[in-house]
Amino acid sequence: MVETPPPQAISRPQEPVGGFEELCQVLEQVDARLPDGYRTEIVGGNVVVSPWSECAYDYIIESAIEQLSPHAPDGHRVRGYPRLFKFPSQDQSYGPDFYALEWTALKTKGIYAPSDALSLVGEVTSRSTASTDREDKVEVYGKAGVPVYVLVDVLAESITAYSDPSPDSGYRAHHQVKLGDKVHIPAPFDCELDTSDWAA
Repeated sequence: MVETPPPQAISRPQEPVGGFEELCQVLEQVDARLPDGYRTEIVGGNVVVSPWSECAYDYIIESAIEQLSPHAPDGHRVRGYPRLFKFPSQDQSYGPDFYALEWTALKTKGIYAPSDALSLVGEVTSRSTASTDREDKVEVYGKAGVPVYVLVDVLAESITAYSDPSPDSGYRAHHQVKLGDKVHIPAPFDCELDTSDWAA
């Protein structure tokens, strides 16, 4: 698999004047100037710019969307196009690889969708994002109360479904299988995700 270049930190204020919200404004300015094929997130106090993933990752994302969509809660849709979500209690802003949210929540101005509308987030690791996906996002998504986090770790050849979020400890439950097996996606989806053809 051809590896994409590592993400680049664009801004890390020495002493943030306006804190997280100011950093969000910086992200919006950077995002508006990016060419197609790049995305921005706030990770660990940095505005990070990274290239979108390779074709094999898109295959995984589209397969996940197709399988999860029939099981989404009423009023929720599963999507994979770029969308940023704020997690202000932890000063982070992420753009998951795929996600499910209450569709009417997108009737808002600006580039950020409300994170409390999420019912599921999914990330597909690359070498440049692996540690953030495996560690930081598990904590941030769990503490924010996102019901399910699906981590497709192509580097470790595993897939993990995190559930039972807690504001204190992130996720209290997880189930991991080898990439290529079926993994149970907990409520509110309560379905099997078949990864048998996800290996590149």
